[in-house]
Amino acid sequence: MGGGMILFATIFPTLLWADWTVPLTWYVIAVTVGYGLIGFLDDYMKVSKRNAKGVSGKSRIIAEIILAALISGIHLSMFPNAGDVVFPLFKDWIVHLGWIWVAFAAFVIVGSSNAVNLTDGLDGLAIGPVMTTASTFAILAYVAGNAKIADYLLVPYVFGAGELTIFCASLVGAGLGFLWYNTYPAQVFMGDVGSLPLGGALGTVAVLIKQELVLAIVGGVFVIEALSVITQVISFKLTGRRVFRMAPIHHHFELKGWPEPKVIVRFWIISIVLSILGLLTLKLR
Repeated sequence: MGGGMILFATIFPTLLWADWTVPLTWYVIAVTVGYGLIGFLDDYMKVSKRNAKGVSGKSRIIAEIILAALISGIHLSMFPNAGDVVFPLFKDWIVHLGWIWVAFAAFVIVGSSNAVNLTDGLDGLAIGPVMTTASTFAILAYVAGNAKIADYLLVPYVFGAGELTIFCASLVGAGLGFLWYNTYPAQVFMGDVGSLPLGGALGTVAVLIKQELVLAIVGGVFVIEALSVITQVISFKLTGRRVFRMAPIHHHFELKGWPEPKVIVRFWIISIVLSILGLLTLKLR
């Protein structure tokens, strides 16, 4: 319920104010809606069908990869320069991937989607970093869409990227409204219908404006959450031992005795600091 309302409150203002003739607008909306449907099906099976597993993880990942690769492929066919990966902090350090970029972009989108999904384990924990990340990318999208500013800051100019600022700003507004009821103790919950598309949307914005690597900095909380799960699984399979008391890592701190609100707020603080560091990459080149 809550996740669906976030999507509506994000997409509707975007359709109302963004330029419909700009393909980037439709790319991010397509991923948001598509991943939202995947998340809805997963939640529906868990609640209505009393299937604790919902959609199988393999089926869900395959569907996410197909949609992400399709959108990325269409974008690359229209804008060949989209296949370039730009490294932050380094002037003119660009790697030309060509069509391999489609796989890279799909990895970023799917990875971002599932990382946010893993973070959504405590009241308000996921939506806080989602808002700080969206706020940062609203600025980055505006910079990328303005030829003069992009040239001055030495970032790739992307025609129409400014329209993504509207999407990101709408996401921040929708997130604030959701947080009013999702903050501890939560009255509404995000669910997969919210976390999967929000993460996918952030990943899509990042690949469209050529700031994929900056997303790893700004969305560092999501990266840490995902890595904690990967580390836990690998360690247990290879050694039979757990690195953390429980994964994702926010549960580790809970089991160490941290109250839930303390875990949430401290993760928010980390997200804000990482967002500031992400913005600093605009000048440190």
